[in-house]
Amino acid sequence: MSETDIRTTAAPPGADRSPAPAPTTHNVPLVFTSLLLGMLIVSLGQMIFATALPTIVADLGGVDRMSWVITVYLLTMTIGLPVYGKLGDQIGRKPLFVTAILLFSAGSLLGALAWNIDLLIAARAVQGLGGGGLMVLSQAIVADVVPARQRGRYMGVMGAVFGLSSVLGPLLGGFFTEGPGWRWALWFNLPVCLIALVVAVVWLRLPNRGSGRRTDWPGTLLMAVGTTALILISSWGGNRYDWTDPVILGMGALFLVCAVAFVQVERRSPHPLIPMTLFAERNFSVSTAAGLLIGVAMFGCMAYLPTYIQMVHGLGPTAAGLMMIPMMIGMMGTSIVVGNIVSRTGRYKWYPVAGTLIMGVGLWLIGSLQAGDTLVHLGVVLFVFGFGLGLCMQLLVLIVQNAFPISVVGTATASNNFFRQIGGTMGSAIVGSLFVSRLADLMGERIPAAAAQLGPEGARLAETFAHGSGANSMSPEILAGLPGPLHDAIVGAYNDALVPIYHMVVPLILVATVLLLFVREDTLKETVD
Repeated sequence: MSETDIRTTAAPPGADRSPAPAPTTHNVPLVFTSLLLGMLIVSLGQMIFATALPTIVADLGGVDRMSWVITVYLLTMTIGLPVYGKLGDQIGRKPLFVTAILLFSAGSLLGALAWNIDLLIAARAVQGLGGGGLMVLSQAIVADVVPARQRGRYMGVMGAVFGLSSVLGPLLGGFFTEGPGWRWALWFNLPVCLIALVVAVVWLRLPNRGSGRRTDWPGTLLMAVGTTALILISSWGGNRYDWTDPVILGMGALFLVCAVAFVQVERRSPHPLIPMTLFAERNFSVSTAAGLLIGVAMFGCMAYLPTYIQMVHGLGPTAAGLMMIPMMIGMMGTSIVVGNIVSRTGRYKWYPVAGTLIMGVGLWLIGSLQAGDTLVHLGVVLFVFGFGLGLCMQLLVLIVQNAFPISVVGTATASNNFFRQIGGTMGSAIVGSLFVSRLADLMGERIPAAAAQLGPEGARLAETFAHGSGANSMSPEILAGLPGPLHDAIVGAYNDALVPIYHMVVPLILVATVLLLFVREDTLKETVD
């Protein structure tokens, strides 16, 4: 089958394969401003609670459900990605973009008013539904107005915004936590959403795509149920339930049934949610598989490092957010510079390969951190990881978009993002699950021995932790006030519970490096259509 045949068959049956008429003018700066605001608030949503989690747990309780504040956001975002991508190709992206902003705003409002951890988790789920649309539509709309050859610099800026939010999120979370309160991390979203909404409604002008809404309900239902089952396995396995528990085995069976049924339904559907023909394009398959593995490392690493920095290094939430700046500098610098080089030269294959190798080095260094390491050492390690991430993250989206006609770019972009978010959600869930489980075990081992050095007072404190009330509400402020032996035992437990997990992720990044060697460096398209 020729390359042209592959790209033609990649379009689902019934899709309009004729070039859609472009609008007479594209106000790219204003359009791009709206997209960047959308990308900013959704990426902030992934990271803004990273530094606030210990304080939220101290306020609302529920340390056993702490990881779900992040995981549920990633889960609902992941489920929404292919739905938004498909509908965007069918009915146009502007109304969906506006809807996504409204959903994100509603979730932010509900979370700001939450009075317990469960309501906050529900609010984060609503935020994620809006965030999925903002993530994929921001990238797909760029393809509506900018040719692939020039798109590198725009994707580079989007990658830089993501890098900025990786630091700005924890920093703002820390600022609000130490200042007016962690709820302002949610109130803050509302004016930003309002600006993005106004810009989108007034200035966003896009070509009409497709010929109407044709929803693949069976595929959507199977995708949602299967994805949820997979994330519950990742989050509950070895933590809330043993891996051999009937609940975990049942979830595993449900996931496998949904995955097999989804493939069969999509192969037969006239308007599939994720067309199986996309995988006939080598660059899509390779980039998507590599993106899934990168997502595991990226979200698993970034989600819990601010909490680690607070508890191990004794920094406040704001200072912990500032410690993420080296990662931002590495990510933003390479993303913008490489994006401009790709637009100028049209060459892109080897940047993601080098990026994943550098990410692997960064992960190994993170996994080797000790509680007594200096903050300078920590900053250098985070810079290395961010440098590698900036080389590959947004270029993989460009590679996928360049492989398909504009009539299916939204579906292809969403499918690529879907699998990366699957990796990210699994990474966050698995790292969080292992972290919480290992932390409970290590604290159970070390606290009694440390408390024994303190006499009767130590026995009382050990009893408090044994019943879970102390550990369940642990925060940096409480930790700082504990006697020396107990403080050191908990700090060591936090360090030894988290950082070795990153060594386990390194082989996945090396597999991604090998996969990216098979990317075919096609010529970047010079026109939108």
